[in-house]
Amino acid sequence: MVTFQSAPWLPRHVRIQYDPVRQGFAVLSPERVFWPNEISLDILRRCDGRSDVAHIIADLAVEYDAPEAEVAEDVIAFLQEWSDRLLVRV
Repeated sequence: MVTFQSAPWLPRHVRIQYDPVRQGFAVLSPERVFWPNEISLDILRRCDGRSDVAHIIADLAVEYDAPEAEVAEDVIAFLQEWSDRLLVRV
């Protein structure tokens, strides 16, 4: 369960890689490729195991000039979905 105190990270089998053909970033996992949008990529790049979810939300709220409450809903839902898929650890 993702909480504000969770410090998410990408497991060893998941990596972010630039694809020059599609000119975009892909998230690679065994036998799966995901093409995250810009905001999803910004969330994933902050999943370093040191930053907690509250800090990630605060950073994104400043970067996107958005209310923290709205950002919080989206970030927690995204991280929970990716955690359920075993693509992010919390």
